[in-house]
Amino acid sequence: MAKDSKRFKEARQAIEPGRFYAPAEAADLLKGMTTANFDETVEVHIKLGVNPRHAEQQVRGTVMLPNGTGKSVRVAVFAKGEKATEAEAAGADFVGAEDLAAQVEGGMLDFDAAIATPDMMGVVGKLGRVLGPRGLMPNPKAGTVTFEVGKAVTDMKGGKIEYRTDKFGVVHVIIGKKSFTAEQLVGNYNEVLGEIIRAKPAAAKGKYLRTITMASTMGPGIPLDTSKTRALVEEEA
Repeated sequence: MAKDSKRFKEARQAIEPGRFYAPAEAADLLKGMTTANFDETVEVHIKLGVNPRHAEQQVRGTVMLPNGTGKSVRVAVFAKGEKATEAEAAGADFVGAEDLAAQVEGGMLDFDAAIATPDMMGVVGKLGRVLGPRGLMPNPKAGTVTFEVGKAVTDMKGGKIEYRTDKFGVVHVIIGKKSFTAEQLVGNYNEVLGEIIRAKPAAAKGKYLRTITMASTMGPGIPLDTSKTRALVEEEA
């Protein structure tokens, strides 16, 4: 069984037991923790009052982070002709059709997001067993199956991320890097939370925002006050 590091234990001691922090307080606290020698990714983990086993209660979509993710996103685009040229002009890292599909099937997965034009889904669909488990399968709901490939590539590289509930009803979302200012982290957090609230399924009953935790890659989770939602209003069913 892995033991917590000395840095992790010291960071955890800075969190007051039983306290729920406002987003700005949590961001300041997280940035003050010494937990790693690299620029850690910062995430929020949001437990929702939904049952993801029911299709009508699944929460999924995309959100544009106003301050970006802080990481370089490699994008693969499955397209032909003019759309392939458009994707290349927008800065896509990999562009192709059947040839790109063959590379992926052969094990090439050096990208963080995949986009496809609708006419390419017959080819891309066959890659489901490779792309699906890695969360890379293009999906119309996420805006990654589109003829507007140039805009899709620009959005992906500019801070657009996809979110979805896992089998436990938890959404895990990147909100930046530890090197971000507290204001940048909070700005991204507010955008994410607003989107999650807007995406509340009509079938969801009871308290929707159950728990929210902010954490860096190597740091402990900081519990957030679910009522501190800026000017956002949570509707309780």
